[in-house]
Amino acid sequence: MKYLKNLLIIFIATMTLSQATFATGGVFPYKVERVTLKNGFKAILIPISGSGLISYYSVVRTGSRDEWEPGKSGFAHFFEHMMFRGTERFPGNVYDSIVTSMGADANAYTSSDLTVYHLTAANDYLETIIDIESDRFRNLRYTKEQFQTESGAVYGEYRKGRTSPWSVAFEAFQDMAFDKHTYKHTTIGFEKDIIDMPNQYDYSLSFYKRYYRPENVILVISGDFDVDKAKAFIEKYYSPWEPGYVKPEIDPEPVQTAPRSTKVTYDGKTLPLLMIGYKCDAFDVNNPDYLALDPFAEVAFGRTSDIYKKLVLEEQKVTFIQAGTQSSRDPFPFMIYTQVKKIEDMEYVQAEIEKTIERFKTELIDKSMLEILKKRDKYQFLMQLDSPESVASILPQYITLTGDIKVIDEYFANYDKITPEQIVKSVNKYFVESGKNLLILTGN
Repeated sequence: MKYLKNLLIIFIATMTLSQATFATGGVFPYKVERVTLKNGFKAILIPISGSGLISYYSVVRTGSRDEWEPGKSGFAHFFEHMMFRGTERFPGNVYDSIVTSMGADANAYTSSDLTVYHLTAANDYLETIIDIESDRFRNLRYTKEQFQTESGAVYGEYRKGRTSPWSVAFEAFQDMAFDKHTYKHTTIGFEKDIIDMPNQYDYSLSFYKRYYRPENVILVISGDFDVDKAKAFIEKYYSPWEPGYVKPEIDPEPVQTAPRSTKVTYDGKTLPLLMIGYKCDAFDVNNPDYLALDPFAEVAFGRTSDIYKKLVLEEQKVTFIQAGTQSSRDPFPFMIYTQVKKIEDMEYVQAEIEKTIERFKTELIDKSMLEILKKRDKYQFLMQLDSPESVASILPQYITLTGDIKVIDEYFANYDKITPEQIVKSVNKYFVESGKNLLILTGN
């Protein structure tokens, strides 16, 4: 009941929208059309009339997770850079000029499970965009000299990242928490592998040939466009792309049998950081134990939680506290992290976190409050879908996890079934001492 009053206003504000939107049973509010070519390439088309804009997202279902060969971490991120080097038809400077002339900004990002290339422009340029994007995916070209130049830039990016205590902490945490699985290294890779990248030109070509294939890329186009024209352009420009995807040989992570901990010293000044991760399952909309972790994270560690009020607002011992799952293709820990103001309070903060976890192993969350959380989460999801770019930008993670966006409706349908009893079951299942990973980072 403590949380009910805090969320009542949100509930009232979202009641009408929730009832109107979800009366049909689906959550994703836009019409979706799909294209599947003979070579395995897929496109998800989401027409949204009125803006005159289109957002174009190419989702490569390869990230640092797929870097399974020893000594070869960091290549998924590296290719995020190399894909802007261009092709024989559209060299890098020509590609950039075309993008600029459209008034667009082409960009990209990489994570553990995916690499995404995206741009937004006026719908008049639909065919031009499909032409230049399909060409660089099919016909990327770069010299050994260009490769070595870019690998130097990547190492510079790694060194820049080391100036962030959080970057240092996450790198050390994943190295500690994983023994076999490729989640052991972060997206940018191990430093020793990045230093050796200039010597890996031939390997880079192999990486491109194995992973940048039509079966492993899914296109999302959202916005104001003619669907039939888009389908014809996709057929014209992507059909010649030869299939040949090779699945990575990723070792599953063995079951953790004892708690792990490490202390890290950051080369600079920082407030102490605390990370605690408990091994849990991979993303699965059909696993109620996994789905129950989302409301647990909000109730136990969110901004209306008792521990937030106590440690952040009242006692002011930490600057913030957050928790949640990292939706991933393979199992990754449920993370709790905070920044402690004084190192002498570290043990106290740890104890408060553990006390909170133990509390929810027996205490049932108020059912009315849980229903309000569910409605609020749906509302917040919908409120993000207010433009072609925002629609396209929210979909890559879902696509990477399952290969489509049907999972969105499946997720919310199953999420609606979560009960207070299921949350207690989930907390008891995942938050066990043998699956605990603890990191403390302090500055000089």
